[in-house]
Amino acid sequence: MILAGIAEVARAHLGWDGVVTPDLRLIEDLRLDSIRLLTLAAEVENRFRVLLDEGDEAGIETVGDLVAVVRGKLDA
Repeated sequence: MILAGIAEVARAHLGWDGVVTPDLRLIEDLRLDSIRLLTLAAEVENRFRVLLDEGDEAGIETVGDLVAVVRGKLDA
């Protein structure tokens, strides 16, 4: 499950200890700055073996958005 994988990445690499839900906003709720956003993107790419490009990242504001992008990459 993609959401569970993203939750693992958030815990292991970002120190997040709360519940990860699709409606969590990456910047406001998870409090990710630009460096931590890059860390999240890189670790998600590694975990799911996908490549996020700049066009993908521009539309990602929530965990749910990230799940949808990863799902789209895996289905392609």
